[in-house]
Amino acid sequence: MDDTRFTIGAVAERTGLSVKTIRFYADKGVVLPTEISPSGYRLYDVRALAELDLVRTLRALGLDLATVRRVLTHELALSEVAAAHADALDTQIRILRQRRAVLRAVAGQGSTPQELDLMHKLVTLSAAERHRLIEDFVEATFGGLDANPELTELLRTALPDLPDDPAPEQVAAWVELAELTADTDFRAAIRRMAEYQARERAEGDATGLHHALTEAVRDRVEAAMAAGVTPGSPAAAEVVADLAARYAATFGRPDDRALREWMLERLAVADDERVERYWRLLAVINGWAAPPSLTPVFAWFTAALRGVLAGYSKT
Repeated sequence: MDDTRFTIGAVAERTGLSVKTIRFYADKGVVLPTEISPSGYRLYDVRALAELDLVRTLRALGLDLATVRRVLTHELALSEVAAAHADALDTQIRILRQRRAVLRAVAGQGSTPQELDLMHKLVTLSAAERHRLIEDFVEATFGGLDANPELTELLRTALPDLPDDPAPEQVAAWVELAELTADTDFRAAIRRMAEYQARERAEGDATGLHHALTEAVRDRVEAAMAAGVTPGSPAAAEVVADLAARYAATFGRPDDRALREWMLERLAVADDERVERYWRLLAVINGWAAPPSLTPVFAWFTAALRGVLAGYSKT
C-alpha cells in the first residue's frame, strides 16, 4: 500500500483545489487530513487525494456539501445520488429552455410586461395543467349535451403537448390558444354549435365527422374558384346541385329546397373562423402539419347556396 504523504500545498497542485478550499473541507469534516505532522502540518495520503478529487467533481456537478459528505461516508450510494441530481438537472434544463422560448417570443413580438407575465405563467404550467385548461373548455362547451360524439372525442384527445424546448412560435401559439379557450364569446359560440348538434341528433342524425363530404366540398369549390366561377352564377348553381346530392346521400334526406335551407343553416352555425384558428394553433404547438384553410371554401359555398335559394324565391 502506498503510504506516501503529501503536504496541503502538494495536494492543491495535484487536485486543482486551493489550499483554502482543502482546509475548509477538513474543517467541515468532509475530507480530513490523514495525519498531522509533529510540526502541525496537515498531511494527506493517496486515498485522501482521491476523495478530494471526487469532492471537486461532485461539487462541480452541483451537489451540496452535506450530500457529498454522506457519499464519502457511504451513507448514500453514488449511483442513487447521481440519478436524483440528473433528474433535478432535467427539470432545471426544461425550465431554462421554456424561459428562453418565452424571452425569444417576447423579443420577436414586442410584448408588454403584462403579456410577458401571462406568457411565462402559461408556459410554466405542467402538461397536466395545460391539458386541464382544454378539458375545462370542452366541458364548458360540450358538457351535458348529446352532441357529435366523434367531434367531442377528438376535442378531448387532441391536447396541446408543448415540448420541453419549445420554439418561440410554439410558445406564442400556446398562449393564444389558452386565451382563445378562455374567451367567453368563443365559448358561447361553440356551445351554440354543440346545442345545434344535439338537436340534430335528437331528430335522428347519427352521422359522424363527415370527412369525405368535407373533402368533396373542398375539391369541388376550390375547382370552381380556380375557374373564376362566382357564387351567384349558373355554374355555381351546378356546384350546389352536385354537392346537395352528396349531402342528401350522406344524411339520408330528400334532395329538395328544404335540404338546401338546412345546409345553409348548418353552414351558418359552423361559421366561425376561430374554430379553424383553434386547430391551426394546436398544430403549431404539437408540431403537426398545418391544416388547410377551409374558410374561403365555405364562404363561397354559403354565398352560392344563398344565391340558389334567392332564385327559388323568385320563381
